[in-house]
Amino acid sequence: MEPAAAPSPSLPKSVKVPPLRIVDEVALDPQETAVIVVDMQNDFVKPGGKLVVPTAAQTIEPISRLLGRARSSGARVFYTKDTHYPGDPEFEIWGEHVLRGTWGWEIVEELAPREGDIVVEKTRYDGFYGTPLEDLLRVYGVRHVVVVGTVANICVLHTAASAALRWYRVVVPLDGISALNDFDYMAALRQIDFLYRGTLVKSVDGIKFEKPKKTEGETPIV
Repeated sequence: MEPAAAPSPSLPKSVKVPPLRIVDEVALDPQETAVIVVDMQNDFVKPGGKLVVPTAAQTIEPISRLLGRARSSGARVFYTKDTHYPGDPEFEIWGEHVLRGTWGWEIVEELAPREGDIVVEKTRYDGFYGTPLEDLLRVYGVRHVVVVGTVANICVLHTAASAALRWYRVVVPLDGISALNDFDYMAALRQIDFLYRGTLVKSVDGIKFEKPKKTEGETPIV
């Protein structure tokens, strides 16, 4: 007689998100800070794109405001540009998207890089993997990175994680990232907060490009 199969573990019907440490404001020295805009490309953001994130378009305006203040303060601006070539194995997971040289591969017009900004092409989720991003951040003396863009639990999270593992301070504004669904969005915030000790900020408007008045951590709110 065949032994009885072990019962499959039952999945929870709902998942409670642990409390997140979210601050109203954070001050960052612009000479030591870079904004990294992750994959705000037509295929992910615009109608007709091949892998559109439903809420990505809503982040364009907040990110634009953030970039305006970053540039005027002297903070560096970097873009990651997800880049694939015909036959990329990643297409087995997501389907064909952001083929190099296509409309879908281009950064959305509203956030087009300006003179002095740096665009880094990446072939995987992580903006540091196989790219010169770390070297460029070191060259410019960057210690703090503000990470915005899409997709929250994929390329944003992997890039933020890679920055944190290299001991950069990671700052993420809640209105500057987007995900395919609410679960993925909250999962990304939880990992950035708990695992990588990043700073979550309510809004891009709470990120001040100025020398901090004190060195102690900000008082968190939940």
